[in-house]
Amino acid sequence: MIKPIQNRNIERALKIGKVAAKLFNVKGYLETNMEDIGNGARLSKGGIYHYFSSKNEILFFVLDNYLNIILQDLEENLQEITDHSSKIEFIISRHIRIYTQNASESKALLHEAHCLPSKYYKTIAEKERRYYQIVAKELSNFFGSKSGVTKGQITVLTFLLFGMCNWIYSWYNPKGAVTAEELSKMILAVFLDGVRKCSGSGPNRNFSHF
Repeated sequence: MIKPIQNRNIERALKIGKVAAKLFNVKGYLETNMEDIGNGARLSKGGIYHYFSSKNEILFFVLDNYLNIILQDLEENLQEITDHSSKIEFIISRHIRIYTQNASESKALLHEAHCLPSKYYKTIAEKERRYYQIVAKELSNFFGSKSGVTKGQITVLTFLLFGMCNWIYSWYNPKGAVTAEELSKMILAVFLDGVRKCSGSGPNRNFSHF
């Protein structure tokens, strides 16, 4: 069972999670130990165990909290947007913003989730699946029922979009010349332009090149 974290301890737990996520990125999850995390968080090894029972539990806490941020109010926010193109724009800009604010956690999700025991991994995988379903639904709505775009093609397009947004971890510097907002607009333009070229001249044309 996951050790319950009382509300009064959540701030400290989040700080431990931040430290752990950075260490997982630098050293790798398998090479990082509880003592490393304690030193980074300026806690004794016993102090770490006051909040978490194991390293697995810390990784789960990091990834679960990050995905909660990703999913929080997403569907409600999308319902308030009526234009389908604007919904895609919102999804991209939101994803990039959350990534830049939680880069270490995002990288840990991409690289270390497979290290979790199955009892933890299933929860993480289900939340990832939920995020995929929300984005896939909006892409399907973007094309419309008369577009001829198949469910399989929507799947491919959804993962292509995730790839564009997630792969920035290997090169993007939020403090560099391109802001997160500018990057979001670039991704949107490249993605929609590519989609329109594949589909003819707009979202309601068949993907004849597929």
